[in-house]
Amino acid sequence: MAGAIAPRRMAAAACADRYFQVSGGVPDAHRHPMRNGMTAHRLKALHDAGTSIWLDYIDRTMLGNGDLERRIRDDALSGMTSNPTIFEKALGGTAYDAQIAAVSPDLSTRDVFERLATDDVRRACDAFRAVYDATDAADGYVSLEVGPDLAHDAEGTVTEARRLWSVLDRPNAMIKVPGTPEGCVAIRQLIADGINVNVTLLFSVEAHAAVIEAYLGGLEARAAAGRPIDRIASVASFFVSRVDTEIDKRLDAKAAAAPAEAARLEQFKGRAAIANARLAYALFRREFSGPRWAPLAAKGARVQRPLWASTSVKNPEYRDVMYVEQLTGPDTVNTMPPATVDAYRDHGVARVTLGPDAGDAEAVLAALGREGIAIADVTAQLLREGIASFRGSFDSLRQGLEAKLAGAGRRPVGA
Repeated sequence: MAGAIAPRRMAAAACADRYFQVSGGVPDAHRHPMRNGMTAHRLKALHDAGTSIWLDYIDRTMLGNGDLERRIRDDALSGMTSNPTIFEKALGGTAYDAQIAAVSPDLSTRDVFERLATDDVRRACDAFRAVYDATDAADGYVSLEVGPDLAHDAEGTVTEARRLWSVLDRPNAMIKVPGTPEGCVAIRQLIADGINVNVTLLFSVEAHAAVIEAYLGGLEARAAAGRPIDRIASVASFFVSRVDTEIDKRLDAKAAAAPAEAARLEQFKGRAAIANARLAYALFRREFSGPRWAPLAAKGARVQRPLWASTSVKNPEYRDVMYVEQLTGPDTVNTMPPATVDAYRDHGVARVTLGPDAGDAEAVLAALGREGIAIADVTAQLLREGIASFRGSFDSLRQGLEAKLAGAGRRPVGA
């Protein structure tokens, strides 16, 4: 594994250091804000430990007031993710009103949203282009998701992903595709097409395995056709905190039903999400090594990095950066909302906490199983809820757009 991954990671890190050092265009003492104080240094140390820092947030204000450029320069920020919920919140303000008022009356609300979102993502891609270039395409990506109504439609996903990729027209764009069985069919085709893919809504190790298979299959198909595979990037977004939230809720219900067991059940809280993610990372390390990976690596293929998503802490009793600190290691990405980035900048501790084996992760999940909480049941529920949540946000933002269009004297066409 080290032979396949480490040299490229080291080279990319060196390139990234050069980017972050010179991007400010100011004297040496100020070129690298990471070295001017312990707070910013913590984020640089996280990056140096092997975890790329992506921002799980986008809005037009950030893109226009210099905040994104500042975060890239000062916080070692090297990518950005978006989803329907993030755009729903962003569109609730007034930053988009002028563009909404000017759109063609022939556009549907879905088309209007796509116009707004692709403009934002394209602009963010341009902001991260220097990172992309300096890291030899290892980082600097911005993600845009296909419609959540396509989560179980492979053909529709491929069609929409190809269109978004063409509209964005940026090498450092990523198209987000849900990691459903139908999504895996689409992922294989999109990778074979040479489209960068961010696989989202992964909760189970089994789903992660299917996604890795789709990625490898897509690379193999593309290589067999004689097409280059050295500039294709993909991440597998494995959701973390929602696992603890659901399992802790089930533990609380059991404790309420059997108060005498409450103290014993408490010991299981806040442990499952990290254990589940560690098993996913161990799978990643195994799959991207060995005889199947070697010929792809020889052609310049890049590993499909695990991206830790849903890393904001929901339980105020837990350390607010636990899903960053406990999932730090080579060839990983952590996409964080601004509040988590701020918290890590203030008091995060950077050290490698991931390795080729998962430690006691299997024992933790097995113990929960003996308590009647099966991880497979939990992750299946979370996938259903995740798809429904994103679809709800998508419907809500379109309703909001309808209201804004009506306020501007425009009547949207169809859906």
